[in-house]
Amino acid sequence: MIASKNIERLEHSSVKLSVTVPSAEAKKEYDALLREYSKSVRIDGFRAGHVPAAVLERKFGDSLRLDAMGRVLEKAVEEALKDADPKEQPLAYSTPSLDGEPDFKLDADFSFAVKYDVFPSIEVGEWKGIEVTKPVVEIGPEDEARELDDIRERNAVVVERDASAAAAKGDVVTIDFKEIGEDGAPVGGTEREDFTFEIGTGYDVYKIDDEIVGMKRDEEKTIAKTYPADFDNKELAGRSVKVAVKLTKIKEKKLPELDDELAQDVSEKYKTLADLKADIRSQLEKRLADKLKALEEKAIVEGLLARSKVELPESMVAAELAMRLENLKRQMGLDDDEKLDRLLSYSGKTRASLLEEWKPSAEKSITTRLALEKLVEEGKYECTDADLEAEFARQAAETSLSVDEVKAEYEKRGSMDYLRDRIKEDKLMAALLAAASVKKGDKISFVDLLKDSE
Repeated sequence: MIASKNIERLEHSSVKLSVTVPSAEAKKEYDALLREYSKSVRIDGFRAGHVPAAVLERKFGDSLRLDAMGRVLEKAVEEALKDADPKEQPLAYSTPSLDGEPDFKLDADFSFAVKYDVFPSIEVGEWKGIEVTKPVVEIGPEDEARELDDIRERNAVVVERDASAAAAKGDVVTIDFKEIGEDGAPVGGTEREDFTFEIGTGYDVYKIDDEIVGMKRDEEKTIAKTYPADFDNKELAGRSVKVAVKLTKIKEKKLPELDDELAQDVSEKYKTLADLKADIRSQLEKRLADKLKALEEKAIVEGLLARSKVELPESMVAAELAMRLENLKRQMGLDDDEKLDRLLSYSGKTRASLLEEWKPSAEKSITTRLALEKLVEEGKYECTDADLEAEFARQAAETSLSVDEVKAEYEKRGSMDYLRDRIKEDKLMAALLAAASVKKGDKISFVDLLKDSE
């Protein structure tokens, strides 16, 4: 059908496809469409299928030419791309769009151009010798003690305090509260009954922990608070409010003794407190190793990005952002954009502003993925059946599942290809780390390492 075509590379991994269709081919499509109109259109005074072409053109001329142009465009683009280089094929989510307004005439060749995005090419520079700074971290007795304290907290028993007891930090209290307006009347929508929280955690709307300390059961109190302009809760930021509070329950946490009995309560696999401590130590060491590895891999990725060049097509970034937005809606249990818009408005955001905020992260994520995929391909890293079985065994050892159950779960979710790709990427990352220039960093505590990695 086409007489000529030309593909021109544009910025941001898009291309311009210019095509010329001979007038005879364009006229052929027009005549075929005219025959179809003649068979289906009913006009008073003419039998079905016998409407003269001149009458059809006089009545439907503009529609006929527009429909014919659409058919010619579709067939010409399809033919032009049929044998094109894969690098010149449009992305699945990038539909070719007209560049300008083509002039479709039956007595002249039809020339037009479309633009679309293609898969980006990426240049990854020298990756050997990427500098990685590894902090010096040791697990100390205080880290083990903190884990034991958390276990005691999770196994604490909450008991009612004496009726004459005053609320203290660490107590679990139940309150009724409501905001009071300037006229002394309750502010509608602020009433809450049986709200329970631990004093000192700040897990309450008005952050009135300190004001509740010293109150007794059934005591009522009006608390005046002024919040700074940068307060986390935008509803309260920069405001002065009064909150009427009634304390209805006071409970205290009874922490269990640190002994063999506690260890046995935590899990049947522990017989003694020493067993529990040994397992805690082992878990902390694994967390430390995982965190240090994550830091090293992050440094490797940053080094790769600094050495890589890629022009991301706009449609690829848009697709990534759309996927993230759908994931957010699913996590929040929302089934439409209107509900999401309403929730975002509470924090002064819109979908557009949220996507703009996410854009740098999305671009970095795509670039990272493309760079790693290219290096995996260049290094010919493979995932064997033995690699899969080893990964199933590793995951089974860390869970209560058997190897067969782990494998079945991946098959059930259709995630086997994802796992294979991850194993290939793990092999690549191991090679990148082996070739990195690792330097000893500052000595920091295990707690600070966890904070820095969040």
